[in-house]
Amino acid sequence: MDKDTIRGFFEESARIMRQCSTSASDTVQHIAEEIITCFEHGNKVLIFGNGGSASQAQHFAAELVNKYLSYRAALPAIALTTDTSVLTSIGNDLDFSEIFSRQVEALGSKGDIAWGLSTSGTSANVIKAMEAAKKAGLNTVCFAGEQGSALEHISDVTLTVASKSTPRIQEVHLCAGHAVCELVETYYLSKS
Repeated sequence: MDKDTIRGFFEESARIMRQCSTSASDTVQHIAEEIITCFEHGNKVLIFGNGGSASQAQHFAAELVNKYLSYRAALPAIALTTDTSVLTSIGNDLDFSEIFSRQVEALGSKGDIAWGLSTSGTSANVIKAMEAAKKAGLNTVCFAGEQGSALEHISDVTLTVASKSTPRIQEVHLCAGHAVCELVETYYLSKS
């Protein structure tokens, strides 16, 4: 692989980031405000996704529970991707498509937020979890790829990324998730 190819990766990522900085900034702010409202009412955020999105779900939960940049009050966020016994028992006894929806049924309460991540916007287990969340009275937020996905249609608030490239979508999701976490943390730091 030559340097021009590597440079191309960075340039494509930067192009999509710039595009989303304009198209998604209001959505990022709206999501942060929804999460703050959720926390202010004593509720929690349940975050989930598959593969790279699973690792981002865990990452965002850690940023909220512990800290993003500065220590402040710990905030109630749970990544539904971390309990291997729960994940494998549901996958084995029911179906892999139920691994998040069963946890939403067990852990979700009215007023909580279900935050799903899916680069395709078509992950069956993320969609089923969002359906379970809606049924239980949770608010729903999602990070997806291009507009028009099934996940976008069932979510209250959706951040979309105009790309078909999974790595580029994940890079925007990471940046947007960091922005959400920073906005939430800034709010709580201003209260201390």
